[in-house]
Amino acid sequence: MRAPRVTPHRTANRPLRTTLPAVALLCLAPALTPTPPASADDTRPTARTAAPPRTGTEPGAEPVRTWTADLTGVDEDDAGVRHADGALRPTGDGPLDGSARAGGGHGVQVLAPHTLDRPVDRVWAEPVADVPAGAAITVEVRGRAGTGPWTEWREAGTDETTAALLPRAVTTVQVRLTLRDATGRLAVRGLKLSADTDPNAPEEPGTTAAYTARVFATREGLVGHTTANGHVIRPNDHFVSLPSRRGLSRKGGREYSVRVCGPVRCETAPVWDVGPWNIRDDYWNPSSVRETFRDLPRGRPQAQAAYQDGHNGGRDGFGRRVLNPAGIDLADGTFHNVGLRDNGWVTVTFLWTTRSAPAPVSATSSATSSAKDAGAR
Repeated sequence: MRAPRVTPHRTANRPLRTTLPAVALLCLAPALTPTPPASADDTRPTARTAAPPRTGTEPGAEPVRTWTADLTGVDEDDAGVRHADGALRPTGDGPLDGSARAGGGHGVQVLAPHTLDRPVDRVWAEPVADVPAGAAITVEVRGRAGTGPWTEWREAGTDETTAALLPRAVTTVQVRLTLRDATGRLAVRGLKLSADTDPNAPEEPGTTAAYTARVFATREGLVGHTTANGHVIRPNDHFVSLPSRRGLSRKGGREYSVRVCGPVRCETAPVWDVGPWNIRDDYWNPSSVRETFRDLPRGRPQAQAAYQDGHNGGRDGFGRRVLNPAGIDLADGTFHNVGLRDNGWVTVTFLWTTRSAPAPVSATSSATSSAKDAGAR
């Protein structure tokens, strides 16, 4: 059984043209990203403690790299956005937060990758935007070194203290913008990116095998609906949904894929949607870097813990009572191909969690997306 749709409450519009403060940048509207009851275990950590702000003039310090994003390149990778009158705007018909059945329509733009002249591992973003009351902008970044695999997506704040802290040094940075607005007045007129190296960053341990977990799978269905990355679901479709945007592939992409093994066979499928139940539960990551529910062990979805053990009072991150222990949704084609006839347990390998694996090949070959494809494969 799937979670019910949540319709967010919107407040009256109060247009504001400004550079967004960190709180508006890092958080979606409250109804869209509810947080479990406050506790020491449920706070959202960063991968490591950010270094204090610096000027770039300290002894031995490298200068901060800055660039201005091009927001005009809306193409097939994107959904629910348009660039008009000098600004990026939501169209009002964008996707929901996928199989989590939460949130309202939002727009997503994945920018072309930007290559730097030296490695960085900390990125922050300064949008200039008209933001009416109840609207929100989320900036997420990821990176890669050379032709290696992408890091997961991380939310980026407006300065060094709220910067996205990537798990390793990268030379190419890519940005994903998510716009949420029920009024049609949200407009992003500019976006400045800055990056440097956190001097306190620990080395990411190398891994030789991708992480594998046994989780409960449900069938997504929802043919004709739109996933969190903008894909329109087709009959007998092949993709999966996981409850975190950190491992969400761009529209048509396969950079975050899983190998699902059911009763009959295994299938490798891309992550194109967000859910079930939660949208900030990257349970495949170690507890030290897990975005929420740090009290749970690696590999245990919060919905499973809520259903089986009463975690968070038996409720998900939205406060809804959890009706099954699902940690992954399977599109109809994948669901039937692995041999499931009803919801059941499967073995899932999160293929991007090994640094030794080659970068997966994108499924998109459109000429209009060539600039993004070149950096996203």
